[in-house]
Amino acid sequence: MATCKSTSEPAGAIRAIDKHSVHRICSGQVVLSLATAVKELVENSIDAGATNVEVKLKECGAEQIEVSDNGRGVEEANFEGLALKHHTSKLRDFSDLIHVETFGFRGEALSSLCALSDLSVITCHESSQIGTKLLFDHKGHLVQQSPCPRQQGTTVTLQQLFYTLPVRHKEFQRNIKKEFAKMIHVLQAYCIVSTGVRITCSNQTGQGKRSAVLSTGGSQSMRDNIGAIFGPKQMQSLLPFRQVSPSENIMEEYGLKDGDLPKQLFTLSGFVSTGDHGVGRSASDRQFFFINSRPCDPVKVSKLVNEVYHMYNRHQYPFVALNIAVASDCVDVNVTPDKRQIFLQEEKLLLAILKSSLINMYEAGVNKMKVHLPVEDKAEPAETNQPGTPSPKSTMNLAALKAAFSNQNSALSGSKSSTEKASKSWPSQKTLQCFFKGSVKSPVQPRTEAAKGSLGVWAELHRFRNERASVRENDSERGLAVESQDPQHPVSFKPVVENVTHDSSVSQNLHEDPELQAEACSPVEDSVIIPEAKRARRDDPRFTAERTPDSASSTTDVPVCLQRRTMPLHFCLQALAAGMKRLQQQQRRRAADRLCYRRFRANISPGENQRAEDELRREISKDMFKEMEIIGQFNLGFIITKLNSDIFMIDQHATDEKYNFEMLQQHTVLQGQRLIVPQKLHLTAVSENVLLENVEIFQKNGFEFLIDEDAQVMERVKLVSLPTSRNWTFGPADIEELIFMLSDSPGVMCRPSRVRQMFASRACRKSVMIGTALSVSEMKKLVIHMGEIEHPWNCPHGRPTMRHLANLEIISQD
Repeated sequence: MATCKSTSEPAGAIRAIDKHSVHRICSGQVVLSLATAVKELVENSIDAGATNVEVKLKECGAEQIEVSDNGRGVEEANFEGLALKHHTSKLRDFSDLIHVETFGFRGEALSSLCALSDLSVITCHESSQIGTKLLFDHKGHLVQQSPCPRQQGTTVTLQQLFYTLPVRHKEFQRNIKKEFAKMIHVLQAYCIVSTGVRITCSNQTGQGKRSAVLSTGGSQSMRDNIGAIFGPKQMQSLLPFRQVSPSENIMEEYGLKDGDLPKQLFTLSGFVSTGDHGVGRSASDRQFFFINSRPCDPVKVSKLVNEVYHMYNRHQYPFVALNIAVASDCVDVNVTPDKRQIFLQEEKLLLAILKSSLINMYEAGVNKMKVHLPVEDKAEPAETNQPGTPSPKSTMNLAALKAAFSNQNSALSGSKSSTEKASKSWPSQKTLQCFFKGSVKSPVQPRTEAAKGSLGVWAELHRFRNERASVRENDSERGLAVESQDPQHPVSFKPVVENVTHDSSVSQNLHEDPELQAEACSPVEDSVIIPEAKRARRDDPRFTAERTPDSASSTTDVPVCLQRRTMPLHFCLQALAAGMKRLQQQQRRRAADRLCYRRFRANISPGENQRAEDELRREISKDMFKEMEIIGQFNLGFIITKLNSDIFMIDQHATDEKYNFEMLQQHTVLQGQRLIVPQKLHLTAVSENVLLENVEIFQKNGFEFLIDEDAQVMERVKLVSLPTSRNWTFGPADIEELIFMLSDSPGVMCRPSRVRQMFASRACRKSVMIGTALSVSEMKKLVIHMGEIEHPWNCPHGRPTMRHLANLEIISQD
């Protein structure tokens, strides 16, 4: 018997869910968004043979959605079953799905919309003289029928979409701008593919004037529909799709054999952007795919188109409007409720055809450049230059190339004079490293006060590991500068840095002594710190150093006889066992304490940057930066700070750059330069509305517009002022980028990417550079600034600003 997890009582009996609950559950899965609701109504209109479809919204669809058409209308005999669940005229049994050629066929749309809103229909069939108004309840039952004047066609009105689902309705109202933008993108697909159908969409805000969002003219050409939606500028950069048979290499890539493939299975048509740089899009927001004129989302097809396009224009995305015609029995459209996911037979063949066709289009001289290489200018006999043959001047002489390399090798292995010649002919090490954006350091660097300060950081960390250090008066001769002679207190010491010389004895000592090898791997370049292990060895009481006045520079080590005492040792097995038990308990406690303090586990590695940022964001708040203690500066580029028991390393340049960048972002107002003649922007109706709703954000970015509300749609806005800043200029491309960003996040202050690049460049130049010695107050100021910005973990160029180094309590336990 099945039981509940929380109690031992038997579970309730399995019963059927009541039909009303089933209807509400399923309806919420069929209609997911504003885009789905409008899509279902537009599809019904097109299926009814309409040549004119009009979509009217109030408050972007939050209050009301109305779709009108001039289709055939609904017969009176179908009024009762119009909004009932799974009532349709398209199917009689499951086998009819194979031959479905209409958009809708399952009878779910109107029934689901009834469950989610207040739905009414005004329709007039082509055989009727007067229209009829129909009201339905939430179950899809017809509750009222009355005459209503109307021409042939149907009007469906939805009031308060999703209000029967309170949580979804609240989320829908809060994100209505995003819902509206997604709906427009879906509607654009139907505008493109529905040739011969005029589709318009308008929106009314408050009691204001209704504004057009998009409109097509009912053309029979897909190209004309694209121009009506996106303007003539988009049309100028399009290539008609030309289908070719897949090449042998691509057939092999997809594992296809020519003999096993069906002929003429797929027919592809449509348009794509040219591969020229500057004509593509900054995002894949204008890509539309259709299968048998049905809008869909074929993931593999979309990915392939972008991959091929990036072979010719790697920084942009293409405009795509591609229709794939295939036999209806080779495609399954009944996969998801919104019918956007589709299964295809012979999908690999489709991808092979698509890839071969795109490569053939772009290779046909669309995106080629002629590169003129410098050639050696030598006199050649005139008779060798025959017509149609390449000139000897443009050919590479392999023997001469080998001779050049042999000369360079001999120059590198020759005498001093030959070495100097080689240095002139070959790029210097500094030149090569500068080319790869590296840094060059001389073999021996002068010891500056700042460098000593950076060594002090490591001495500070070393002090935590060694609680006491015993030194003698002559320790200064062994590499220590004694600061205290009081034997009752620990003596602080400073490691004396000695320049490394290429001596065979030193190399031998490093090879034989592993302690010297460990100490030689110091963070300080080109220097060796005399290890403490060697100093302790000299302090061994078994050895004495005797110095005579006549030979002050020589010492003699002689053995000393030590008196030994014998002490009895009491051994008890039980005491040993108890001691081992106590030791194990201490180890377990230490392990538990170590787990408590291991808040930072990410390593300092590019592969763990995201993990490190997540830990810092979780553990470090803005107020903590004021509490950090400055330990010192390391390598003239990093600030070492301490917060409680944690040690952090902060990149002085990256953190100052991020602070300056955010200050420029927040407070800089770009000045505009007035244009002599107002400039047309050729915006789409959707983009024009986004601009009008976010004019203040454009003004803060330095753009000024002349707005004529009474002008025709797509011509209401003209550019009158452009932002300029020193050598940076901006234009319509930056306006389009801002529109795209605001479509996804309406009302949010944002900057075009080129403005961010300008601010990042300025912030970099005015920030503290690597190699600058800083005082404690200057370092403290940079650390406090990190608590005053929104995102302190990365500089504008992506370099980390801060990383966790160590936890002193864990180090002391180890």
